[in-house]
Amino acid sequence: MRHLEVSFIVDPVLSGDEVKSTVQTYKDMLTNEGASIVHIAEMGLRQLAYPINNRSTGVYFCIEFSSPNPTFIPKLELALKRDERIMRFLTVSLDKYGVKYNEDKRNGKIGKRQRKEKQVESPVVSEPYVRPVQHAAPAAPAAAPEIVIPEEE
Repeated sequence: MRHLEVSFIVDPVLSGDEVKSTVQTYKDMLTNEGASIVHIAEMGLRQLAYPINNRSTGVYFCIEFSSPNPTFIPKLELALKRDERIMRFLTVSLDKYGVKYNEDKRNGKIGKRQRKEKQVESPVVSEPYVRPVQHAAPAAPAAAPEIVIPEEE
């Protein structure tokens, strides 16, 4: 069983229903080819690193799936290339570490910061802080000594 992941960016000018129908199209294509969908992640509207088709944002999706015989991948990629609603896509084969990472991320073990609660003891303040007294610097001499250069004869 091979585990794969296809990530794609949908054009942001489409309505919400059109975006969902685009994702449903590829989800149905995968299930019709015998792949089992593991997870679909909608990452939402995000800023692009560089403009694509005069767009600076895009709606990101990631579909993780597994298939015993992924011979349909070229057919899937051709459909993604031809679809005008898709701005960019990337298909990746996951190894065992990628599968474990995605599983841990879905379960909340990775990616979310968990605060460790510390018991902070309040410092005991017996007296208020007193700023140390700074002494004035010694005064500079009033006149600098005159330097006399002997004349050459």
